[in-house]
Amino acid sequence: MKEDLQLKMDAFLPLRDVVFNTLRDAILRGELKPGERLMEMHLANKLGVSRTPIREAIRMLEQEGLAVTIPRKGAQVAKMTEKDLQDVLEVRDALDELAVSSACAHITAEQLQELRETVKEFELAIRSKDVRRMVEADEAFHNVIYQAAQNPKLENIVKNLREQMYRYRYEYIKDHTNYAQLVREHAAIIEGFEKQDVAYVRETMHNHLANQIEAVRAVIREQK
Repeated sequence: MKEDLQLKMDAFLPLRDVVFNTLRDAILRGELKPGERLMEMHLANKLGVSRTPIREAIRMLEQEGLAVTIPRKGAQVAKMTEKDLQDVLEVRDALDELAVSSACAHITAEQLQELRETVKEFELAIRSKDVRRMVEADEAFHNVIYQAAQNPKLENIVKNLREQMYRYRYEYIKDHTNYAQLVREHAAIIEGFEKQDVAYVRETMHNHLANQIEAVRAVIREQK
C-alpha cells in the first residue's frame, strides 16, 4: 500500500462515499494491488477516519467487483480474471444488441447530438489526460443509447451491471494506444444510427466490445 494514500474530501458526499472513492481510485490506478489486504484498522488510521466508513466502503467495493472477502483472511483487492471478464462482457454484448435494435427505431435528433457531444467530451479528456473523465464520457455515450432504446427494464439491468463493468472499462481506457480506435468506433456507431442501419450498428457495437475484451484480457495475462 502506498504510504501517501490520502482521503479525497468532498463536502457534498457522505464520508463512506469519500472513503469509497479514495480506495476505488487507488485500486484502479494500481496503488492498491490485486491481492493486497484491506485491513480496516490500518486504513482507518491511514485516512484518519473511524472503522465504520471503511467497512461500508469495502462493501461498496465488493459490489463493484473491486474487493472480495475471503474467510479467515478478510477483505482484499480482487484479482481480475479472464473468466469474470468474459462473463460480464458476454452479458453486456447481449444487452447492447437488444439496445441498438430498439434505439435505431427510436433515437431522436437530440439524442444523436448528445452522442456527438459525448465524443467531443471524450476527445477533450484525451487532451487533458484525465482517465476518469474519459471513462465518464464513454459511459455517457452508451447511456444515451440505452435511453434511446426506450426500455426502462433494460436500463435498470444495465445500471446494475455498470458497477461490474467499471474496472474493465477503466483498464481499457487508461491505455492511450486505444484512444484513436475508440474515437473511430464511436463515430461509426453514430453513423449507423444516422442511417438507421440496425445490422451495421449491431456489428459495430459487437466489434467495439470485442476489442475491449481482447485488450483487457492482455492486461490480465500480464498481471499473472
